[in-house]
Amino acid sequence: MRKTIKFNPIAVGVILACGASFSYADAQLEEVTVTAQKREQSLQEVPVAVTAFGEAALTENGITDVTDIQKMSPNTTLEVGRGTNSTLTAFIRGIGQQDPLWGFEPGVGVYVDDVYIARPQGAVMDVYDVERIEVLRGPQGTLYGKNTIGGAIKYVTKKMTGDNELRVGGTLGSYNQRDLKVAGTMAVSDKINVGGAIASFQRDGFGENVRTGKDQYNKDVMSGRVSVEINATDDLFIRFAADKTRDKSAPKHGHRFGPGYLGEPVLDSVYDTESNLPSENLVENSGASLTAEWNVSENMSVKSITASREGYTETVIDFDSTNGPWFDVPAVYDDEQFSQEFQLNWQGDGADLVTGIYYYDGTAAGSFDAVLGYLDFSALGLPAGFTQNVSGKVGTKSLSAYAHYNWQFADNWNLNLGGRYTNDKKNAEVFKGNYFGLGSDKFHNQYYSDTPAPVFGGALTDYTNEKEWSEFTPRVGLDYQLNDDAMLYASYSAGFKSGGFDMRGDATEFPDTVNGYDPETVDTVEFGWKLDLLDNRMRINGALFHSDYTDMQVSQQRLKASGAGFVSAVLNAGKSRIQGLELETSFAMTDNLSAIATLGLIDAKFVEFINGDGTDIADQLSMQNTPDTTAMVQLNWSTPVAGGELVVVPTVSYRADTQIFETPGILDQDAYTLVDLTATYYSPDGKWNLGLQGKNLSDTEYRVAGYDFGAPFQTGFYGNPRTIALTGSYNF
Repeated sequence: MRKTIKFNPIAVGVILACGASFSYADAQLEEVTVTAQKREQSLQEVPVAVTAFGEAALTENGITDVTDIQKMSPNTTLEVGRGTNSTLTAFIRGIGQQDPLWGFEPGVGVYVDDVYIARPQGAVMDVYDVERIEVLRGPQGTLYGKNTIGGAIKYVTKKMTGDNELRVGGTLGSYNQRDLKVAGTMAVSDKINVGGAIASFQRDGFGENVRTGKDQYNKDVMSGRVSVEINATDDLFIRFAADKTRDKSAPKHGHRFGPGYLGEPVLDSVYDTESNLPSENLVENSGASLTAEWNVSENMSVKSITASREGYTETVIDFDSTNGPWFDVPAVYDDEQFSQEFQLNWQGDGADLVTGIYYYDGTAAGSFDAVLGYLDFSALGLPAGFTQNVSGKVGTKSLSAYAHYNWQFADNWNLNLGGRYTNDKKNAEVFKGNYFGLGSDKFHNQYYSDTPAPVFGGALTDYTNEKEWSEFTPRVGLDYQLNDDAMLYASYSAGFKSGGFDMRGDATEFPDTVNGYDPETVDTVEFGWKLDLLDNRMRINGALFHSDYTDMQVSQQRLKASGAGFVSAVLNAGKSRIQGLELETSFAMTDNLSAIATLGLIDAKFVEFINGDGTDIADQLSMQNTPDTTAMVQLNWSTPVAGGELVVVPTVSYRADTQIFETPGILDQDAYTLVDLTATYYSPDGKWNLGLQGKNLSDTEYRVAGYDFGAPFQTGFYGNPRTIALTGSYNF
């Protein structure tokens, strides 16, 4: 049975306002261990804005996938993207990736056991067999490298204990939710342990295709993981791990804001569609890694992480959500990656060093059609309909060397120096062409086989090119330990997101698209504090930050006025200034009542935004997916029940007005508040638990993504409605 409740951050004033008096007894906040700087440290010793969630916090907050933790991390947006259940839209401090097109790079890095996940497809990972999740805010350009310009999300899976264990868990809930998780470990010998986990996540749809009756916003995911851990000697540890996830949930089609192309009425439910496209969808992700850690001496260790991953997606997007081929987009994505990291960790008297070399080799390929309806070309002897196909691939080779040195140059003073040099090479093959008819050669037979075969109408973009960039991203920090319970820090850090080539680029409209676009960079100054007060009953962590974000990669897309096609370009068109405040506070009021609150305030403003015709329109735009206020208040109350422990956690979270894209429009989401409540019972022997989880209890309707190509191609995607679930697990 747990003796103390784990907490992250909280706002004390909310609790004191209750006017109650408390008996503090032995109330204490637990120490939280993180690996944000690639070695184990107390959260309170790390001069970085980081939030960590241990296994108990994940369970008691009903966190089922990574998007559930956005409410608990200030200035953080983690949402399911458009079209599928498993594509991640991630923004931290105003920086991220809205567009999941292959070849585009994320602005927030996702890591599983220190292995970088390069693509957002499949990055909405379900939480099972996880020891801890960490959210690092701000550029992590030294230890984590490119594409962590906004921050990083780290999954840390459980290591085996050497005991034979079997854990079974399940969930039954709203919309016929049926989840099952099984995990176990076995000691083959005193040096070798094997383990595995398998999970099934099933749920009916929040809506349906009113034309076919098929589910919309459902869930059908299978996932598994196996591992072998070898304690070869007292100083050598080897771990092999492999995983695979298969998501067969139906594709999601957005809610239309107005009448369809032929005057179809708006549907009553925001989760419904009447798409003509099929309900089949597939997202597969798999990977394997080999990690070896060798303690060379008492003060030095080396680590090798070798990993490969691959992903495959078949999906369809219906931009008008009607029973007609008006802007239908069937698509296929295919990617693979290999990475190798060698790392050295040294600790001496008053100093420590983490240094290493990282290599990445990946390929991202894909193809999609934009089927633009029954345009009449009979006078030309051509089939009705018009389609544009985009196909291509991007290969990336990246090599970097990094070092992070911490030096205690005086009592209570530490100097942090870090830097990373990265060289990126990219090669691209890009094609965009017109077809008369419904569908191109690649997709016609699969989706429009009952119509005449398409006729190729010529290429708009057809090129191969390669480009190389190098970047040095430094970090300089200073921290001062006021006493055992208080630390202040100041830092400067830089980050960058890799350049690339626009797969959708239209060379007839934007000839320069063949030259690609350059990296974007950010420079951030941060002042922070880590405070433990009142004999470790209160914790107040916070940060003030200012970022200059330059050469922003701006994606511009629009339909042609004639309706015969779309044009796209990615430009290094933007500069912005981002500054804000983050507070995470915790207060153990008694030995069974604690509270957490977080607050994120951000002022993000474009300084420059040059559109395709060279005009600066910065004053007309706002940063996307960056509400100026995010906040959460949570209580955590535990009480003995029948020899065990009952933990009740009510949570209220708030997000201010949010623009989905830079340009204000119909997609913008007004401020909203979500109310969640969980209750978890732990058995007296600690072998089993039962939980009741209520999410979005006020049944608030809120938008998380969308498309806006002008009426009737304006559709929104929505967060989950009210759900209630019964969970349980048993350790044999």
